[in-house]
Amino acid sequence: MALITLDGNPINTSGEIPKVGTKAPGFSLVNSKLSESTLQDFAGTKLVLNIFPSVETGVCSASVRRFNQMASGLENTKVLCISRDLPFAQSRFCASEGIENVINLSDFKTGQFGKDYGLEITEGIFGGLHSRVVIIIDETGTIIYTEQVPEIATEPNYENALAVL
Repeated sequence: MALITLDGNPINTSGEIPKVGTKAPGFSLVNSKLSESTLQDFAGTKLVLNIFPSVETGVCSASVRRFNQMASGLENTKVLCISRDLPFAQSRFCASEGIENVINLSDFKTGQFGKDYGLEITEGIFGGLHSRVVIIIDETGTIIYTEQVPEIATEPNYENALAVL
């Protein structure tokens, strides 16, 4: 389990995020059309997984905006914004912000993605939500970058993440 903080208060996650150099665990998440999207659906494409607790918070929405801006210039790369928000909330946020370069996916049904990737918050007010994590997967399905942001209330290091692409 990883120890992260929320406003300086320690909280734990369900495990450790996958390691660089390993194959990304498969997943099945709900997309904006309420159908399933899997890791296999993106085969042959580089993926930026922007994972966060809820698009309804300031830092989470800022990360979606920033990755949306950066995604427009990335070749053969898709940015997947993953949270436990309902797909309706994700779509509403993106529509109101004019965000069109990211794909929203929801883990609302089971939370299995958060468990399989070891990033589910296990305690406190965000218990059951995902911790703030960026994972980059290459075209072969291998993880080439990870960052579990140690303080949930801070943004990830966008430049370091995108430098590996």
